Amino acid sequence: MKTSTAVYPGTFDPITYGHMDLIGRALKLFGKVVVGVTTNPAKKPFFLLEERVALAKASVKNLANVEVKSFDSLLVDFARAENASVILRGLREMSDFPSEFQGATVNRKLEPSLETVFIVTSEKYSYLNSTIVKEIARFNGKLSEFVPGHVERALREKLSK
Repeated sequence: MKTSTAVYPGTFDPITYGHMDLIGRALKLFGKVVVGVTTNPAKKPFFLLEERVALAKASVKNLANVEVKSFDSLLVDFARAENASVILRGLREMSDFPSEFQGATVNRKLEPSLETVFIVTSEKYSYLNSTIVKEIARFNGKLSEFVPGHVERALREKLSK
């Protein structure tokens, strides 16, 4: 699988150390990881799509074989365009599994050649998500354990407007 390309989709609003941990661990399994930043109609993002892409790119700039791209299509179509054979998903806790299982099943129906691989989030980041990060930022809490410095600065700047 080390020659395979994996697509890691998400809204990344913003990217966190939990996301970055998953990307780094995926690089041990796959030759290339494409971070696919997308919109989710069920979510109202804090950052614009272009801002989320820029923050993700800056976060992974020192990782070889990682690309960050935006997409606005079916995930399977994006994965196909990237010549990916794997969709990568992280599981933080058991409550993530039902929706992730459903998504993986639908994606397999749409594109049988794509496999979904789940990586269990490191226990160090199992509690972490972008919503928590944004809430801590809103109340001017310490963010250095959750996001890189440039992400913290972007959050603080956006909140000050």
